[in-house]
Amino acid sequence: MDDDDRPAGWIGLREDAAQRLARDSLDRLSLAELDARIALLEAEILRVSQFRDSYRQQRSAADALFRPKG
Repeated sequence: MDDDDRPAGWIGLREDAAQRLARDSLDRLSLAELDARIALLEAEILRVSQFRDSYRQQRSAADALFRPKG
């Protein structure tokens, strides 16, 4: 993925499977393969979103616990 192709908010994460997938040519995939790929990516988005939300909740709880009282 070229720098110009990176999504807005890119924070310089090391290359991962999603980035490698983004470079794959889709020309040779059938409609069924494209649908399967979309389903897989949507499931991964959901998994990452749920992890992020859990992380935010844990972080918020920790911040509240250790926030200076004043």
